[in-house]
Amino acid sequence: MRHLKSRFLPLAAFAVCLFAAGCGEVNDTIDKAQACLEAPKIVTDLGAQITKLTDDPQAMDKALDDAATKLNDVADKATNTTLKEATDDLAATLSGISVTSVNDAVDAAQKVGTDSAAYLEKVAKACTG
Repeated sequence: MRHLKSRFLPLAAFAVCLFAAGCGEVNDTIDKAQACLEAPKIVTDLGAQITKLTDDPQAMDKALDDAATKLNDVADKATNTTLKEATDDLAATLSGISVTSVNDAVDAAQKVGTDSAAYLEKVAKACTG
């Protein structure tokens, strides 16, 4: 029994050291995984909202700003450079869209659809790579 105990202690010490040294890396992985889940959900939710808001420019403008804010939060947490840059870019695009009329709303919906599709493609590559 003593022999087993002496093997266990170095193994336990090794595990603690490995865990302590790897915490940052584990957090990076969790942050990336979380960002990979959150970002597409924000974009998908926005897409669903946008289609319902083409007759309400003010509500659409608010939805775009809210989505941009959420994406900025995700970008701040993202540890993957590609994911962070793509998310920052889409957030900036959404923030830059101004919707003041129904015509603006229709144009915004088209732009969001196109830009979101390109963004989701980048996210998919960043998250699987």
